[in-house]
Amino acid sequence: MGSSAALHKALAVCLGISVSVALSPLVGLAQANLRSSFPGRRVGGGTRGECSARTLVHLVPDSSVFAPGVSADLALVQGPTANPVSLTMTFKPEAGGASTSQTLPASPAGVTLVRRSAISVPTIWESGFDCNSGDTAASADPLSFIETASPPAVSLLLSTAEASDVQVQKNLQRLRQNCGGTVDAAETLSQFGLADVVTAEWPQELPVRCPS
Repeated sequence: MGSSAALHKALAVCLGISVSVALSPLVGLAQANLRSSFPGRRVGGGTRGECSARTLVHLVPDSSVFAPGVSADLALVQGPTANPVSLTMTFKPEAGGASTSQTLPASPAGVTLVRRSAISVPTIWESGFDCNSGDTAASADPLSFIETASPPAVSLLLSTAEASDVQVQKNLQRLRQNCGGTVDAAETLSQFGLADVVTAEWPQELPVRCPS
C-alpha cells in the first residue's frame, strides 16, 4: 500500500508539472496577442481647460503595454500647472472583475513612483486628474464637463516581460535611486521616448516622489 501511495503522489506531481509547462506557452501567446491589440495611450490629457489639458504620462513603452517585473515599480509624470489637483490611479483585470484604486495628493510637476503587488493577470491601469475635486463652482458651470472629460493615460500591465519592458524597468530602478531628490526633466523623459512632451513651460528639474 505504501509503494502504491508513493506512486500516485509521484504521478500527481509529474502531472502538475506537465500541465504547468504546457500552459506556459499559452500564457505567453495570450499576452503577445494583447500586446498587439491593446489600444493604449500612455500620454493623457485633453486640449481644453487648465486641469484637463495638464500633461499626465505613464512611463511605459510607447505601446503603452508594460510588464513591471519583480520590482512591480510603476511611474508617472505630472506636467506643470498653477492649480494642481489630486489624481486617481485605477487598476482593473483586463478580463473583468473588481478594480482597485489609489489616489495621489495634489502635486506640482514631478515624477511619482509607486510599488504595486506583482502582476498575476493582465491588468488595465488608468490614471486621471480629479479635475472637479474641491471645485464648488463646477456644478453651476454649464461647461464644467469639459474639465472632467479629459482622456486618462491608459496602459496594460502584463506578467511576461519583453526586451522593451526590461529597458523601462532599468530606467525606473535608476529613478527610484533619486527618491526625494530631483532629475533633469528633458533627459528623463527622453529616456522613455517622450522628449517632445517637455516644453518651455516645464521646470528644468523634476522632483521624484516615492509614496510607496
